[in-house]
Amino acid sequence: MNRHRATIWPGRPYPLGASWDGKGVNFALFSAHAERVELCIFDERGHREIERHVLPEYTDEVWHGYLPAARPGLLYGYRVFGPYDPANGHRFNGNKLLLDPYARLYAGKLRWSDAHFGHRVGTPRADLSFDRRDNAAGMPKCVVVDQAYTWGNDRPPYTRWHESIIYEMHVRGYTMRRGDVPAALRGTFLGLSQPQILEHLATLGVTAVELLPIHAYPDDRYLVDRGLRNFWGYNSLGFFAPDQRYLTSDSINECKTMVRRFHDVGIEVILDVVYNHTCEGNHLGPTLSFRGIDNKTYYQLVPGNERYYLDFTGTGNTVNLQQPRVLQLVMDSLRYWVQDMHVDGFRFDLASTLARTPHGFSWQSAFLEAIAQDPVLSRVKLIAEPWDLGEGGYQVGHFPPGWSEWNDKYRDTVRRFWQGMDGIVPELASRLCGSSQDYDKSGRRPRATVNFITAHDGFTLTDLVSYNNKHNEANGEDNRDGTNTNHSWNCGAEGETRDPHVLALRIKQRRNLMATLLLSQGLPMLRAGDELNQTQHGNNNAYCQDNDISYVDWEKADKDAGDMVGFIHTLTKIRRDHPVFRRQRFLRGTPIKGTHLKDITWVTPQGREMSDADWHDPARRCLGLHFGGDPGDSFISLLGYRERDDNFLLLLNAHDEAIEWVMPPGDNLVAWGLLLDTNWPSPQAAGTQVAIGQRYRLEPRSLSLFIGTMH
Repeated sequence: MNRHRATIWPGRPYPLGASWDGKGVNFALFSAHAERVELCIFDERGHREIERHVLPEYTDEVWHGYLPAARPGLLYGYRVFGPYDPANGHRFNGNKLLLDPYARLYAGKLRWSDAHFGHRVGTPRADLSFDRRDNAAGMPKCVVVDQAYTWGNDRPPYTRWHESIIYEMHVRGYTMRRGDVPAALRGTFLGLSQPQILEHLATLGVTAVELLPIHAYPDDRYLVDRGLRNFWGYNSLGFFAPDQRYLTSDSINECKTMVRRFHDVGIEVILDVVYNHTCEGNHLGPTLSFRGIDNKTYYQLVPGNERYYLDFTGTGNTVNLQQPRVLQLVMDSLRYWVQDMHVDGFRFDLASTLARTPHGFSWQSAFLEAIAQDPVLSRVKLIAEPWDLGEGGYQVGHFPPGWSEWNDKYRDTVRRFWQGMDGIVPELASRLCGSSQDYDKSGRRPRATVNFITAHDGFTLTDLVSYNNKHNEANGEDNRDGTNTNHSWNCGAEGETRDPHVLALRIKQRRNLMATLLLSQGLPMLRAGDELNQTQHGNNNAYCQDNDISYVDWEKADKDAGDMVGFIHTLTKIRRDHPVFRRQRFLRGTPIKGTHLKDITWVTPQGREMSDADWHDPARRCLGLHFGGDPGDSFISLLGYRERDDNFLLLLNAHDEAIEWVMPPGDNLVAWGLLLDTNWPSPQAAGTQVAIGQRYRLEPRSLSLFIGTMH
């Protein structure tokens, strides 16, 4: 190693990270408490340190220097020196090579050893000890990146919120078993952007993909020791660098190409992002980046005992967004993904943590206020997972205007209804109409609720109707991990079966759940693979299963699936063609001007409007909704006045017996035409007309949708 081979100039304190200007590279690293920072340069394979430079300048708590003639592709890392004083929050250790939080790309894998820990692992009061071993051989290296990319005429789709249909997917798991994707591209950004994948998504009718975390993340040591991997990626190592496992080369342009191809077919890209914690864990965790750069600044520490970390996330640490420089890091990262990578929005993992102040969750938190005033970020799609594991962390319905939120109340209510539980109908009615009791405040609209039945965390749709209990044995934790509250029903047999009656009921239940989701007010989110009969064999916590348990099996796609792809296509087309199912304003049950109808009327099997007694009947497991054709303010004609949509009648029956339903009257209606029946194939075919006042046999555990036929 030559510490003096090249001259390092003072450079500039901004921008943070490594920035190539065409002549050289500027390096800038924030650390408020460091005493010295050394820049380490490695050979092209990242195996040998060939230069080391002390960053010569310190401006406004930023250490910086400039290497003339340095170019993109250069591999580097930092060593940061200062006090090792855990009791006072400091964990500097210059023996450890650290990753730049602003690096756009990492090269090489993290190879676990005790050398990655700033303390002596396994000793009494271990974190108070000091480890002098060099960890560089097992560390990834940061890569200087050339940001140039030809975007051509790429434009964001700018899909309106109320017209959106989100599809949650995993970059790797989606194409690993797709036979017509070239083997070298499976599991990567380029594999995800193949024409046949885009065609499938277009057929479904989705308008946005929500990608599970793509920020760089390691395979946790305890998983590696068990022969497993971190599949989901909710353990960030860097907030700018895409994870290497999704690239086929050392170019971040592959990620940009994926975004551009999604945009070409009108599909937005939303990233699931994890800014609430990092992979460095608690006081016994490794020193890989933030902890060694400035532990006291980057993490929330226990007041009065800064050896320990506040933990609202269940991961051991909490990122300190109350500190301006840390907030700047997160904001810079978000803007980078919007402005440089062209993504269209974000879903924030454990978002309640991000909005915490010393007094708890608040709209006045630094994070929420920074987002609200930002001219870039305030205009993209912002979705909160509105809870964390700390006191007061459950905040469903409490995020500010402009945000949408995952609504687990919707998920649980719909599951319980179709599971066949009593007393669910009043709650179900609210959830079908956009959960106004939670969101109708501060000018918020129905799109504030992100409705979902399944997501990455929990059962797949197939498993939801195939298992009463979780089966997580493959995770190596004796089936103790994962929730026990699934609101699932196996339809009469646990797991795989050949019983034709059980299989037919499972198909119908999957249709019931999917139809309910896509015909509800609010923003629907589908889980990738549910349309393809994907099973995880009862595993409801497959976070560590980077294998066939998690991969979508395209060859098995339609076996016992009941053509869910076609069924979902029909539902998304109905939603797209008829604005009554994607209203911008909440339904009120009030009269529509110029008609004898309300915007929504709740009807009984006798064809009359529901009474208070009907609502309070605990044994009721059926519900009828008559939509009066009022689209709210979402359907404006070229002449500037509101147009009417069609009348619709939605009937849901979770009883074990059929119901003879008297078809209710409507304004100038003579009959109801059947659009959708979850019993298909059945005697009732699409287009079947049922006259006003006549009876329609609503089969057990089924859903039917009708459109009104006028005089």
